[in-house]
Amino acid sequence: LQAFLQMCNLPVRVICRANAEYMSPSGKLPFIHVGNQVVSELGPIVQFVKAKGHSLSDGLDEVQKAEMKAYMELVNNMLLTAELYLQWCDDVTVEEITYPRYGSPYPWPLNRILSYQKQWEIRRKMKAIGWAGKTLEQVLEDVDQCCHALSQRLGTQPYFFNKQPTELDALVFGHLFTILTTQLITDELSEKVKNYSNLTAFCRRIEQQYFEGHEKDSSTTAAHSSKRSLLT
Repeated sequence: LQAFLQMCNLPVRVICRANAEYMSPSGKLPFIHVGNQVVSELGPIVQFVKAKGHSLSDGLDEVQKAEMKAYMELVNNMLLTAELYLQWCDDVTVEEITYPRYGSPYPWPLNRILSYQKQWEIRRKMKAIGWAGKTLEQVLEDVDQCCHALSQRLGTQPYFFNKQPTELDALVFGHLFTILTTQLITDELSEKVKNYSNLTAFCRRIEQQYFEGHEKDSSTTAAHSSKRSLLT
């Protein structure tokens, strides 16, 4: 979302809140607060911003827009699901990374109760979409296939649709950057992305263009650039 708003050249102030999930109308992140309106999740936010006269994909024809939406669905169905699987269904990661991270804003025993509640919610989703029985190796293979498809589509272009970024570029950057910079038990997930040099170069390019050097101009990058960077 931060990448999308930066690409639209829209000002945004990022505020960290421990209860952000519970402030969101849909119970999911991210969300924005504009005036007296609160809009959650990237898709609805993109539509909201478009209604205000800002769109990254106006220059695409109908075939390209359909293709863009298909790739966005691929990212949401594969990368997002794989990230959730690794965080909440891999037992070692859950105990050593997810529980401490997710429960950190809360005192005991609330931290454990909320973590168990979230884990139950995610595992129920995994069961519903047929991912509950997958092994970690199968999930990593799915990630590799998704990255292969994205790499093929990107090719040597700076962005997925030639020279200008679209909503797809913002979405892919958000997930790939998270995978490349989030510390986990092993590097297996990030290594899948690193196997595709044009995808890592794509992430570095967006980080440089839309985040590096913007600290003084926008508080959007305050948390981003202080701890996580592909350039250091």
